[in-house]
Amino acid sequence: MINRLLLLFVILVGSLTVGAQVKSKDKSKELSLSAGTAYYIGEINPSKHFGTREKLALGIAIRSNLNKRWAIRTGLNYGHIEAFDSDSKDLWQQNRNLNFRNKFFEGSVIAELNFFNYQINSKHNISPYLFWGAAIFRMNPEGMYNGYWHSLQPAGTEGQGLAGKDPLYKTTGFTMPMGAGLKCNISGLMGFSIEWGMRKLYTDYFDDISGTYANPTLLSAARGQLATHLADQSLIQQNNNNASLQRGDPGRKDLYFFCMASLNIRIDKKGNSCATWQ
Repeated sequence: MINRLLLLFVILVGSLTVGAQVKSKDKSKELSLSAGTAYYIGEINPSKHFGTREKLALGIAIRSNLNKRWAIRTGLNYGHIEAFDSDSKDLWQQNRNLNFRNKFFEGSVIAELNFFNYQINSKHNISPYLFWGAAIFRMNPEGMYNGYWHSLQPAGTEGQGLAGKDPLYKTTGFTMPMGAGLKCNISGLMGFSIEWGMRKLYTDYFDDISGTYANPTLLSAARGQLATHLADQSLIQQNNNNASLQRGDPGRKDLYFFCMASLNIRIDKKGNSCATWQ
């Protein structure tokens, strides 16, 4: 499935490049500096948009405008997401009492389609747009215990890596950004944009929660007592041992989102050309 999506994206980018044989005045390049926030939907925040503890997200990108309608953007984003079961109104989640934070990076190549003709430093000064692309992310989920954050993946909190269990999950993965935004010119060579985008993941461990509780005796013997504390912070346990009971929902993969505002600066040499006003 992932290979097919990658092939489709490569074909799309190739067709845009071939189809963008236009006059030089319609081409331009921009440096984009972004700030905003990121959030996720998963086991701790099952459905509420902007339902996590909001933290600063940052981004930088180079946008190559093939013409006034199509652009290819290559960028790097940094996100910081935190979520706590204790913030939920659901009593089962409150009792589960898990939490996580994830400071992660995303490198992407994205195609943009402007609804209208748009170009910085021209009369075409505003347009909504859609975007879709491919990205690689690098994550590091951490859990808080006794006031300190600890890396969760090496702990194998659901028994990953133990005999008869799945291996430790990967901290690098593939995703497909998609969303919408609005671009407008500010003055001279500067423009502004705001966008919201979704990333569907092919892992359920962005928050380190997916399946069932590990056997605490086996987990402690293999990974130490800290791993058992990170795996199960329930306020009330069933029979003093939650082993094999539900911890998450493996049938629903996690998603994360960026909501960003960007300052876009035209950097190609033709930025001051009168031809751009045609």
